[in-house]
Amino acid sequence: MGTATIFGERQIGMTCRMTALAVALGGALLLQGCATRQGFEQRMGAYVGKPEADLVAALGVPVRSFQAGNRTFLQYERRRVTADVGPGWGWGWAGGVNVETWDCSTTFEVVDGRVASFTSRGNDCIASVPR
Repeated sequence: MGTATIFGERQIGMTCRMTALAVALGGALLLQGCATRQGFEQRMGAYVGKPEADLVAALGVPVRSFQAGNRTFLQYERRRVTADVGPGWGWGWAGGVNVETWDCSTTFEVVDGRVASFTSRGNDCIASVPR
């Protein structure tokens, strides 16, 4: 019986250590995958200094462009709408639908064929930090 107790304690200790390791690794992966404004800025900032062709190859054809002298402005937009049903007692009983619009507009300035800068605005200008 003494051997069974020791074996059981070892089993529990090993299980706790494995669970703690899994939680720690899972938490690290979740934090790494979080979309933030900073991640978005880093991802878009990586295009600064690159040729215009590389930007278009990566992000696709812009929705708008504007030429001013040797400067070109390329605008990209992302929009989505979400709808969540709120809690309630059923049809017409304090329930409701929450509709939200998420958007991000990013404009790249291209000078002499290279991306010089970018600006962005909107509540959905977020991305995970590049690896």
